[in-house]
Amino acid sequence: MAFAKSSRYGAAMTRTPARPGSEAGPGTGTGPGIGSRAGTEPTDGTGAGRVSGRAGAAPAVAGARSPMGSASAAGALRRTLATSMLDDIDRLTDRAVDDIHAHSGTYASGTPVTHDELWEFVRDNLMRALEDFGGLPPTGGDLDRAARATGRRRAEQDVPLDTVLRAYRRGGRVLWQVMAEHLRARPGRDSDSRDTELDVAGAVWETIDRYSVVMSDAYRLTQLEMQSRQDTRRVALFEAVLDGRADDPAVAAAAAAALGVPPRDRYVVVVAAQDPAAPPHPAPVLEARGMWSFWRPRAGRYAGIVRLPRGADAAHTLLDLLRHGTGATAGVSPEFERLAQAGRALRLAEQTLRTLPVGSGEAAAFDDRLAEVLLSGRSDIADRIVTVHLGPVLATTGERAALLRTLRVWLDNGCSAAKAAELLYCHRNTVLNRISRVSELTGRPSESGDTRLGWALALRALPLAGAAQDAGLTASREVEPAGGGAEGHVQDPTPGRREAEVPSDAGPTDVAVTP
Repeated sequence: MAFAKSSRYGAAMTRTPARPGSEAGPGTGTGPGIGSRAGTEPTDGTGAGRVSGRAGAAPAVAGARSPMGSASAAGALRRTLATSMLDDIDRLTDRAVDDIHAHSGTYASGTPVTHDELWEFVRDNLMRALEDFGGLPPTGGDLDRAARATGRRRAEQDVPLDTVLRAYRRGGRVLWQVMAEHLRARPGRDSDSRDTELDVAGAVWETIDRYSVVMSDAYRLTQLEMQSRQDTRRVALFEAVLDGRADDPAVAAAAAAALGVPPRDRYVVVVAAQDPAAPPHPAPVLEARGMWSFWRPRAGRYAGIVRLPRGADAAHTLLDLLRHGTGATAGVSPEFERLAQAGRALRLAEQTLRTLPVGSGEAAAFDDRLAEVLLSGRSDIADRIVTVHLGPVLATTGERAALLRTLRVWLDNGCSAAKAAELLYCHRNTVLNRISRVSELTGRPSESGDTRLGWALALRALPLAGAAQDAGLTASREVEPAGGGAEGHVQDPTPGRREAEVPSDAGPTDVAVTP
């Protein structure tokens, strides 16, 4: 909305007490015009009539001057300058706005600060600055109020603080230029007045500097308040997504906008235990590898949505980062496309985490822990599977750890004795002997697919079953934590020791029990 210059000027005058002798006309001393240059001298000598019209302004006697350089002379000159410039505030505003437009593309564009809004703010700020500079009674609020209002408004409009401060400097420069024009045209000016004018110049820049500090403080405080509100809204929408409320398209769209991600992309949910030795949450580690994520604490754990980058190995890379970059024990959901699916993914990630030993630092994907997920909710079934398929092995003492570890490695490597021997640092006949011993103890043939399936399930159920505790197995000694490699590995009591070699004359069908 455009404002007529006459209405702007009139508004200023309604807030300002009448100044005797201030009407323009022949013989009045108004100083040089705001838009003009020095050269026309006023005819009344000091312009004292305008000063006396303001409340609190001491009347001046025509032709009388305080000693140049004194504080009283500087104060009188400041009041005279301020009063004279306030009489022509609209033209001063025009000049300042034109200068700001010429040196700032942001303000010149009219977006987000319109030309009319800038004009009104500059006018108000100049009025407050001149009243403060001249020691005149404020007509519409003090200088600090105007500065704070400007700082808050520009922060809300997201105008960079440097741009606002640059506009302040341009406005201050125009203010000083006009004052200098008035000083050069001042009647009775002599060499003794130089000190007073220097005092006035210092006061101008002190006013501008104080104004800039107040505005900057208000700007930064408003930014913090806005950020706090944005964070609160972002967290609320994130919680809504994890609670399954993003089935509503409006909620999904709002959450995507607040989080800064598209509604459809490659996502997973990660639930990480708050391990004392691990970082609070994995966001910095993932961000360093180009993975966006957002995390919040939930029931003693951290839950996060991770946006996977393009590439077939993105999920594998995420698991490696969680394992080796954070050390946190974490469960990862299957990949999903829509944020509305995050609620279900959260439940799957939590189920995955429950299958991992506490404090192990292992990260696992749901799809890699299906058997454990099925068994984790039914400890009675897990206990029965262990008892039926591995009970006699658990009942042994000295050979139990070696048998369980060999069985796990053998099953994980396609039931290849040669590969298992290579990984266990022993002779292949040692592997065959131990598998035969497990077959003998359980009464099940090692060649049977059902037997191998039963053994594999029992090994996965072992950390979840009461039978393991009854047998004295612990994660710290015989049941290897998930972070040590394949889930549920059974450790040798003396890790790193090379297994004793079986004599070379022992054939592949020997069933001798290793000591």
